[in-house]
Amino acid sequence: MIDLYSAATPNGWKVSIALEEMGLPYTLHTVKLSALEQKQPAFLAINPNGRIPAIVDRDNDDFIVFESGAILLYLAEKSGELLPTEPQARSRVVQWLMFQMGGIGPMQGQANVFRHYFDVHIPEAIERYQNECRRLYEVLNARLAEREFLVDAYSIADIASFAWVRGYEWSGIDVTGLDHLLRWLATIEARPAVQRGLQNPPSGGAQQRITAAKSMVTR
Repeated sequence: MIDLYSAATPNGWKVSIALEEMGLPYTLHTVKLSALEQKQPAFLAINPNGRIPAIVDRDNDDFIVFESGAILLYLAEKSGELLPTEPQARSRVVQWLMFQMGGIGPMQGQANVFRHYFDVHIPEAIERYQNECRRLYEVLNARLAEREFLVDAYSIADIASFAWVRGYEWSGIDVTGLDHLLRWLATIEARPAVQRGLQNPPSGGAQQRITAAKSMVTR
């Protein structure tokens, strides 16, 4: 059994989607970001960085994993799902996973914060992050012009980027002309396991959206 500590953010949904896709049993513990539960000693004992998501694998000596990309890799290796074993194919999946971790997540998180919640409206900052997100989206779109998913079969790389890119409207990112990207989004969103994962936990009200967006500044 996996204990999942999460909240309704793209990084949180990455893990719940993966767990649903892999068929791994888990118990969801929703972390109340607005109450700063992620900064309390009990949670810091699980993730010293004070961020969601994190997991505790009760079937593996209560092994703890934090950082969403690391969790996806751990779960894929545990289940034997959504990560190829052939070395080159595995490397390609990891490369696209890191593309999301190092690019889309941080850039789109900053776009959200500056667009919606920064105390001072700075158009130049908003445009800088939105433009960088658009550039990264174009990279994905070009990749997806040649294949259904990012690396041959559906993988944790697709889950990681999907969880963020699906929020393009909220981030104010123009997707005009990115037809391959939009096709890919629709294909993934139609998967039953993805729909279940997006409800664990479900999006909350306005205050939860504000707190969640502020938390997305990091990976």
